[in-house]
Order: sequence, then structure tokens, then C-alpha cells
Amino acid sequence: MSSVSRRDVLAGGAAAALLVSVPSIGNAAVTAFMQAVAEAASNDRDIAAFYRANGYKPIWTGTGNRDKQRRQSFIKAVSQAGDHGLPAGRYSPDLIETNLRGVQSQRDLGRLEVELSRLFLRYARDVQTGILAPSRVDEQIVRQVPLRSREQLLDSFSKSTPAAYFKALPPKSDEYKNLMKEKLRLEKVIGSGDWGAPVQAKKLELGNGGNAVVALRNRLIRMGYLKRTSQSVYDDKMMKAVAAFQHDHGLTPDGVAGPSTVGEINTSAATRLSQVIVAMERERWINHPNGRGDRHVWVNLTDFRTKLYDKGRVTFETKSVVGERLYDKRTPEFSDQMEYMEINPDWTVPRSILGRDYLPKLKQDPNAARYLQLIDVRGRVVSRESIDFSQYTEHNFPFTVRQPPGRANALGTVKFMFPNPHAIYLHDTPQRHLFQREVRAYSSGCIRLHDPHDFAYILLRRQMKNPESYFQNILASGKQTIVPLDTPVPVHLDYRTAFTEPKRRTQFRRDIYGRDARIWKALENAGVALRAVRG
Repeated sequence: MSSVSRRDVLAGGAAAALLVSVPSIGNAAVTAFMQAVAEAASNDRDIAAFYRANGYKPIWTGTGNRDKQRRQSFIKAVSQAGDHGLPAGRYSPDLIETNLRGVQSQRDLGRLEVELSRLFLRYARDVQTGILAPSRVDEQIVRQVPLRSREQLLDSFSKSTPAAYFKALPPKSDEYKNLMKEKLRLEKVIGSGDWGAPVQAKKLELGNGGNAVVALRNRLIRMGYLKRTSQSVYDDKMMKAVAAFQHDHGLTPDGVAGPSTVGEINTSAATRLSQVIVAMERERWINHPNGRGDRHVWVNLTDFRTKLYDKGRVTFETKSVVGERLYDKRTPEFSDQMEYMEINPDWTVPRSILGRDYLPKLKQDPNAARYLQLIDVRGRVVSRESIDFSQYTEHNFPFTVRQPPGRANALGTVKFMFPNPHAIYLHDTPQRHLFQREVRAYSSGCIRLHDPHDFAYILLRRQMKNPESYFQNILASGKQTIVPLDTPVPVHLDYRTAFTEPKRRTQFRRDIYGRDARIWKALENAGVALRAVRG
């Protein structure tokens, strides 16, 4: 019986080892192969179930043309893993113990068969739904990653056209495709020497000159914000270029290169590339079979904006305020379904906020925060004069603390509910001045909307003829009213420091909670590396 020699495997590498002609086998050999497959798969329930269902037949190591196509397609796919920001070494068949020893028997062939299926499942899951478990990187990323059945992955692959199957594994969203294009662009920037010398100045504005302005000019040219010029004075064209850069980086577009703007301009292409790779991993985390939903709400915490999408098009957009940077006030990341809105809502103070913000004040002055009511277990409003606040903590406080409906209510005039264990929702706010800030991280975790009434109108437009009049009549009544949505709307609270928009440059935002830095570190630990492409 012919076999693959140890010298062939080690010298030829993974591709040669997998593309060799596999020997034909007789009945006795089949039994040895089958037994080896069963033994090798015994510690992996999904792989064992697949081979048990298919009669322990090979899908990788057989002599037929289809097995050869699978091997070739697999090798091609893993050789391009780096294009997806994945660690190519993670899928290297060099890791296969049986390849290192050399395939010298049908039992070796059976073990190799199973090891290839293991590598395939690792790659398929990584490129489809991500390398990392989000909550292990940051417990406030409580996203449910849409993992596919490993047994079904093997089964569908075994029945598919291999090349087409591998092509269909990554997310199909335009966002993922655009991020891949930006990744390649940044790799070329790094390969050609980055964006030039950093700007050595704290502030530059109209009329300035000198070496710092020249450095600013050169970086703006390399970034594509300014046409090639020898101008060494901060003129109108440079001011417009800076304003365009500021717009694409979430900065106030005033055309003045202040400390924040200079800091962003001096950010290296390598850092931007790491942001894009993190965004690709995040896109894999939400790679649901049915997408994000034809109509869905998207809140990008780093962008401080909320958007409503209908069939891929933004139909509503508003400024948002998100959770403070303090750890216990940061807005978590998750997806859920918006089921109803509440007009003229009351506000029940969460226990965590009660213990942190209000009990200390009440212990000092029982009359503090008079706009709040204390409700006992029977639903009765309790007089503060009879309460000794000093004996209570967040955990043993026996009253519910409530703010009645009204325009001064902490939730404003309307809230939008997607019931979840984190007590997070979208709502109005009386603190309108905060929407004028560049960085809008001031809430205790919920999302405050700049234009909540317009948001309500567009949500209700699909289920009634005159939503504005309907909403305003309820609002004027002052009555606390729940309005169900006929069709629940998916809501995605996400965190993207790199994202794309139609007909605009890739957008970059600051890592306000440090989450993307933690994700990048975890990706590096998994073997992901930055690349430089020349030419």
C-alpha cells in the first residue's frame, strides 16, 4: 500500500500533505479507518455525531475529486485568514500530529480525517461568528453571539460546493465588506511609511505657519483630506480639510486643530488598523442568519447617536447621551426587541442609583430630592418624617423610590422599552444642554434621545394614520400611558470605534470605555497581527 512519507509531509508542508493522492482501501482497511475516526472523534461530541451519521466515511481524505476540492478550498481559505483579521497560524495543518509523523497507515489517515474536521470547525466558527467570547473580554459586553451548530456546519459543508461554502461563511453585510476594504487600504499605508511625521503643536489655526503646519499639511494630504500643495500657511483650504477630518472623527468641525484634533491626526495607521480589525470581530459577533432586522434601531455608544434603519437605509437619526465612563454607569452592549413606548412615564429609581446617589443625601437631609416619592409594599406614599434613613442601606431599604410623571421627570415625556435584565432603555430627558457637548457620556446607563417625539412618531407611523396627534393628545393629558408596538423592533446597543457610512470615508471614534483596547489585546493574544502591504 502506498503512503505519505514523513519527508513529504515535513518538506512539502500542509498543502503538499493534504493534496497528495490518497491510497485506495479494501474492506479491512475501511474498518481500520472507521475505527480510527471513531476513536479520534470520541472526545468531540459534534464531530463524533457527524461521522456516526455519515457512516464514518471520509470527507477530506478520500480518493475522489470532491474530497480533493474540499482540501484545496480549505487550504485556500485558511491562507487568506489574515484578510479577515484572523490568526492564520491558528488553522495551520502543521499542527496536526499525524501529519508531523507521516501518514503511514489507514489508522493515521483516520486520525488525520478528524483533525482536518477540527481545524475546519475552528476556522468556520472564527470567520463566521468571531474568535473571542465577548463577555470574557469585558463583562459589560453581554451580547449573545449567534453560534451555528458544529455538527450542522460539517453536514452542510459535506453536501456543498466547497469553494462557494467557504466564500459564504463570513458576514455578508456591506459593513463587513467595507471594513475589509479599509483594512487593505490601511495595510498599504503602513507599507508605504504611514502618514508622515507627527504634528508637534498643541493648537494650530488660520494664519499659522511653520514646521508644525507643514507636518499637518503632509498628514492631511496622505490621509486624503487635502490635495497636494506646497502651501506652508494654515489657509482656508487647510481649515476645510481639518473640519472634514474632525467630522469623520466625531470632533466639533470648527476647522481649528486643537489638542483633541491634533491627537487624532497624530494617531498612527497601525492604531486605526487595529480599530478596523476589532470592528470586523464585532461584526462577526452579530452575524445573525437573518441579519439585524429589516427595521432596527442601532445605537453606537462611541458615536453618541441613535439611528433607525429600514431595509438598510437610515430613516431617522438623533443625538444621544450614553452612560458615564465610571464602570458602574457604563452602558452595556446587547441586542433586544423594543415592545412598547410609555408616554408620561414615571421613574422608579434603580437600587444601585438609590444606594449610590440618593440614600447618602437622604441620611444627611430627609427632605432632599423632594420630587421623589417613597412607596411602601402596599403602594402607599409614605411620609419622610417617620423614617430614620440612617438605619438603611441599598439592600435593606424597604421602600420603592419613584418620581411621578411630568416634564421634569428624569425620563422626560416618553421612554422606549425593550425589557431586559440590565434595566436599560431609550428615553427623553429634561437635561437638554448635554446634547451640545462633543462627548456625551453623562447618564447612569440608559440612552437619552435628543428628538424622542420624532422618534415616537416614526415608530407609530406604521400602525396609525396620525401619530403626531395621537402622541400629543396623550402627552397633554398627563396620563401615564403604555402604547404597544404592533411589530417589535430589534434594538442593538453596540460600540464601534471604526465604522463605515455610504459615500464617506471610514469613521473613527474614541474608545470612551476602553473596551476596544481590551478586545484588541485579546485578539493579539489569540495570534492576530497587523500586516503591512507594499505597493
